[in-house]
Formats: sequence, C-alpha cells, structure tokens
Amino acid sequence: MREWWRGGVIYQVYPRSFQDTNGDGVGDLPGIMRRLDHIASLGVDAVWLSPITQSPQADMGYDVSDYKEVDRLFGTLEDFDALVERAHALGLKVIMDQVLSHTSDKHPWFRESRLSRTNSRADWYVWADPRRDGTPPNNWPSVFGGRAWEWNPSRGQYYLHNFLAEQPDLNFHNPAVQDAVLDVMRFWLERGLDGFRLDTVNYYFHDRQLRNNPAARQPRHLPYAVNPYDMQEHKYGKSQPENVDFLRRVRKLMNEFPGAATVGEVGDSHVGLKLMGEYTSGGDKLHMAYTFDMLGPQFSAAHFGGKMQRFFDANKDGWPCWSFSNHDVDRHLTRWAKYALDPKALARQAVSLLIALKGSICIYQGEELGLPQADILFEDLTDPPGIRFWPEYKGRDGERTPIPWDDSEGSSGFSTGRPWLPVKPEHAALNVSRQNADPESTLTYYREALAFRRAHPALIDGDVALLKTGEPVLAFRRSGGGESLLCLDNLSPDTVKVTLTGAAELARAQAAERKRDKLALGPNGFAFFVEQADSPLHLEFKRRTRLRR
Repeated sequence: MREWWRGGVIYQVYPRSFQDTNGDGVGDLPGIMRRLDHIASLGVDAVWLSPITQSPQADMGYDVSDYKEVDRLFGTLEDFDALVERAHALGLKVIMDQVLSHTSDKHPWFRESRLSRTNSRADWYVWADPRRDGTPPNNWPSVFGGRAWEWNPSRGQYYLHNFLAEQPDLNFHNPAVQDAVLDVMRFWLERGLDGFRLDTVNYYFHDRQLRNNPAARQPRHLPYAVNPYDMQEHKYGKSQPENVDFLRRVRKLMNEFPGAATVGEVGDSHVGLKLMGEYTSGGDKLHMAYTFDMLGPQFSAAHFGGKMQRFFDANKDGWPCWSFSNHDVDRHLTRWAKYALDPKALARQAVSLLIALKGSICIYQGEELGLPQADILFEDLTDPPGIRFWPEYKGRDGERTPIPWDDSEGSSGFSTGRPWLPVKPEHAALNVSRQNADPESTLTYYREALAFRRAHPALIDGDVALLKTGEPVLAFRRSGGGESLLCLDNLSPDTVKVTLTGAAELARAQAAERKRDKLALGPNGFAFFVEQADSPLHLEFKRRTRLRR
C-alpha cells in the first residue's frame, strides 16, 4: 500500500490569512475548520498549518515562546483537536510547522539561559565570548540583516540568532536540547497530528569552532547584494554534518506513529539539492524535503528538468516535495509573468507542470485562485526584512494577504473587522465564490488537474525520464503502475511546433493541436499523452517557431 506522503499533495494554510471568525482581523483555527470543505474539494491529501503555537509574533509565529500551547490569537488546544478531528473525517491529514532551530527570547528556556553561565540551561543556546576588541566572535550575518550575534550583559557574551535578535538559536550540540525538542514533537503526535513541516531544518547545528564564513562565489557584475547575507557562502553557520544523526533521531520518533511524516525546509542556495538528498535518502531520516530551487524567477526547460533529474540521478531513494509558491516568496504568477501572455493560461500550465513532477507537491493557499503577488504599501508592512530592506526588497507580506472568499465589502468575506493585511481589488475579483460558479475558472481547473494526477499512478510515484529538447520545450516521460505518460510543456509566450511520431491518446492539454506528426503548442501550451506500452512516442524539436508577433 502506498504511503500517503509519497507523491501526496499538501495544501499550505497560512492561518493569519485564511479565515477570521472573531472579527479581530486575524485568521484563526475555527476559521480554518470552517473552510476545510474548500480544501477537501481540491482533492489534496494533507493540510500544512504555518505556526500556531504561542509566540510574541515578532516573526509571525516563527518565534515560539511555548511549544506546547496554541497562541490565543488563533484559538486553543481544544480548537486544534477539533480541527484535526474534522480534517480526518474529511480524509485529510494535518501537519504543522515545527520551529526547532530557535525559540523566542521570551521562551522560559532562554530567560533562564541568559541569566548566567552556570544555570541549568546555560548551554541550551549558542553563546560565545567577544573578541578582545569587544566585537562578535565571527563574521556570520543574520538572514534578516545585520550581525547574527547579540550582546547579553548578564553573561558578558554574545548569543547567536540566525534570524531576528528575538529568535536565539538553540544549541543542538547539547543532547538535552535534542531530547527537549523531540519531547515537543511527541506531544503533538500524541494529540493526533499527522506530521511536521520542519522549519529551517538545516540550521540546527553550527560549527563548534565558530569559523568565519568565506565570501560567496558571485558574478563580477554583482558587486553587492540587497541583503549582505547573500554575500557569504554559509559554510559554518548552518548545514553541518551533525544534522544527519539528529534527523535519524527524528525518524525513529516518527516511526512510533505509523503514517506520520516529515517535510523539511532546506534553506541553502549553494548545496540545497545535495542536502535534500542527504536528508531524505536511506529511509532513516526525513520522509521528504524541499529547497528554494523552484521558488525563484527561473522559468525554463533546463531549470525544471535539470533540477528534477539531478536530484534523482544522485538520490535513488530520496524524496523531494516540489512547490512553486509559499509564504516566503513572491507568488509564481507574478514571478513568471513575463513568460506568458495570459496569467490564467500561466496558472493552468503551472499546476499542470507541478502535478507531473516526480515527488510530492505542495500548493500554497490562493494558488488555486490564480492570485498574483499583492503590492503592499510601506505603511502596511509587517514583515521585518521587508521593513529593513525596502524598497529593493519588499518582504513577504505580498504573498501573505488574506484569502478572498466572496463579494462581501471590506475584506471579501475574510473578516468582519479590519484585516491585518489588506485585500487588494485584484484579489477580491478572484474570490472563491465567483470561481466556484465558473466552470472555466482557475479554481475549477485546479480540481480537475489534481483529479487527473490521482487517476494516473505514473504521476504519483512513477519513474521519470527527461527527454532532450531545446528551449522552451520541456519533455519528460512518467512511467509506472502499468502506464506511461509523455508530458510536454511550452515554457514561453510563443507558439512552437514539435514532431511527434507514434500512436497515443491526448489525455489533457492546453493550446495544443496535433495534425499527423506535427504538434503545435501555443503560448504556455502543454500536453499529456498516454502512450501505448509497446509503442512510445518519438519526439523531435529543433527550433522555436515565432508566431506571436
């Protein structure tokens, strides 16, 4: 029997922005439960909840002050239990964010640790003496800007914070810390949770010697970056080899709860794919992981096909979880807009490509509506790095705005109060109610695309073979479960023609027309062919035919 997560579809909910039920302008757990039918109607396997645990909200919940309590902003533990019960009744698994690499500076563990060098939790965080001139012990920067070290006068030492100063890093070299976070995970699993999305999973360990990071390998035309963090190769501040043994401890715990699964967020622009393979191969660490490789501006056959093939060439039993959007990056319809004439056609192509990739997949809330990135005014910003690096980097608020549910005035059915981030008019026009009533809507298309994936075992966990083509055509074959599908994508706003010989059924397509051995793919056109077992299709593509201008 196939494990649900292998080839599964995960729907990410950003609780602040899904549905508010008490009028405070912030989404909550009762709101998510109210909208579970919408999620179930998509045909996904699981719901991923972004942070809901107790937090001062300096970084929107990624600064945890109590791992075993729901933040009152979102509800109660009883609300959580009811949500899980209702999701299970609808056939949905529930996983939640688990932020283990760091806590809030308001967490009792840190409050004690910062008092002295001799207390019971003195070594639970990463502390270091200053250099002789009083400066921090090395050159490590924070992801959110500035140095990754904050001075604490009580101890006369610096503490490490890879993100905000309010997010001190735990010291995973201390076995007691590992035991404590594993106990946290057990707490939620025993409440019926089906797994975890592990935030910053490669940040758990740091170099014991605190060696300086080298400069990043940058093109000569890029003398500086908006964020100085991008000017280093983060060789010592994260992604340390000790991480692998701890992930084995995580898997041992997960194995006590049959069906529970983990997906790790690997944040490393240099060796992300390599780490994703190390962390998921062997069957004794993470179940799946994702990197930011497909969450950037690149939109080409070489990029998508190359990433997928390189991963599986190097990791025969590793398992990725691919996605095109999430709460940390601009929405893909905006990132890739220049590669399309019609955003609706691009939305359809994106989900059709996503369902064809080998691995599990994740859909971020609002993606099914074809939402573009919202343009947020500076005075409305809440995201710390966006405020710090404005306007060159506008932060993550633009992808975190509330879901528009209907034609109600104000916030389109999200809240009766003023929403924590505005609902923009272009989003309101794409609300769920309107799209439910439109058989040609992006929402309808997402349901159809996910049903198509479920109907074809080869797309869920079948093998993949990339076919050699020139840009902008991406072609690969998925085979397994007694079937073979040829997947073709024209990743451009131009029409292209390919030569396609052999008999096959055209099972699903957009802007695709076949006449004998010639297949024309219009702007952002794609096609799925179900091949005959004894007669696979043969494809040739030599050049782009520009018919648009």
